[in-house]
Amino acid sequence: MLGALVHLAFGWRRATTWVSAASAGFVLATAIVLAVEVSRSGPVTAMAGLLRVDALSAFMVLVIGAVGLVATAATPAYFRAEIDDGRATARTAARHSLLVQLFLATMALAVLAANLGVVWVAVEATTIVTAFLVGQRRTRASVEAAWKYVVICSAGIALALLGTIVLNFAAAHAPGTAGLDLATLSAHASGLNPGVTRIAIALLVLGFGTKAGLAPLHAWLPDAHSQAPAPVSALMSGVLLSVAFYAILRVKVISDAALGAGFARTLLTVMALASLALAASLLIGQRDYKRMLAYSSIEHLGLVAFGAAIGSPLALTAALLHVFGHGLAKAVLFLGAGRVLQFTGTSQIDGVRGLIARHPALATTFGFGVLALAGLPPFSLFASELGIVRAGFTAGLGWQTTAALALVLVIAAALITNTSRMLLGAPSTSDTPAATPIPIALAGGLLACAVLGIVAGPLPALLDLATQPLAVTR
Repeated sequence: MLGALVHLAFGWRRATTWVSAASAGFVLATAIVLAVEVSRSGPVTAMAGLLRVDALSAFMVLVIGAVGLVATAATPAYFRAEIDDGRATARTAARHSLLVQLFLATMALAVLAANLGVVWVAVEATTIVTAFLVGQRRTRASVEAAWKYVVICSAGIALALLGTIVLNFAAAHAPGTAGLDLATLSAHASGLNPGVTRIAIALLVLGFGTKAGLAPLHAWLPDAHSQAPAPVSALMSGVLLSVAFYAILRVKVISDAALGAGFARTLLTVMALASLALAASLLIGQRDYKRMLAYSSIEHLGLVAFGAAIGSPLALTAALLHVFGHGLAKAVLFLGAGRVLQFTGTSQIDGVRGLIARHPALATTFGFGVLALAGLPPFSLFASELGIVRAGFTAGLGWQTTAALALVLVIAAALITNTSRMLLGAPSTSDTPAATPIPIALAGGLLACAVLGIVAGPLPALLDLATQPLAVTR
């Protein structure tokens, strides 16, 4: 919020260029402090109990800070190129930075809120803020994508609102659970009316699943991600989808305690496999590399949903690790795609050839980013996907896990095939020589994703604490 006020007061100038990155860095540093505090002393509350940080919240703030730092650190170079080419002005950059800071603030609020109603308000606020960012270029395609995003996500979030109201009704008629405090609801969920709670959970999962880009209400995602400026696409894919799924995880805890594990497991498994099948079918013949990355986001959130559906500690740990690794890799790739678009002037895969010959640093980063998305070692997505598959077979979900694995392999083949066409061959005639080196933020994000896959450091302890309340107990 302070970063937004700075950009509102002083605009975009040399002195404020790095305010957004400093803000994201501060969020990351705060997340590390919170993670240490929570690991040592348990959950922390603030503002008369309106905000609450447990291990899961601290982990999500860590993801927001890390991915936000990668995206905002690459923003100055992105806008310098946009301004130099006449596609943006200093006023555009100032408005963008202000909205990005508000975007980060609303996502932080969503994972820090102690009340489900406040979570809903924060997720809805992300829609309002990002709608202006998606339509920032004001072209016909970007404005259409912004409206599509608003309409579909508003429909989904309306379902979540209805689910919140129904759940509040169930809590009001159960002993000791009046209100929407998440910790209280989880502790007393066994007293909720099963029929009413089943309706509420279905509405909440579908509603927040819309914002997470899961099928069947996923249609906004490819347009919004492909039309938004590269730093915004990086944040939307790398963080926003995961924040929306965080809300689903909180709801799943209530569902498992009130209805048993079967209801949420079935619902999430269907949505996960549908998302994977959709991504696979549309990636095979994809012609736009930004839409290719967007459909890949649907795939990876589908994998996270499948891990949550399995519900074992291993599956949940792998799902949370997947959230972090996907956020870093996808931020790097969308930022890289933005640079490719600036250099070549086209988002068509067939319009980009020989990228490695003309822009070797950018091509190398982009290529390794795609390998990370494909789940190859040493990147953390390899470890997390392996954990989800192993947990699925152990939990007795053999055919579902086999189907998910087969779809992931199809998607990986499509990603690698399309990317190799862009990187190899004779350079495109419309391409221009690289004027600036690839931002360090992209290399740093990719390196962090690789390090996370080799040495998780102190994260396992935090992940163990985060998954304890989420794991299926009956």
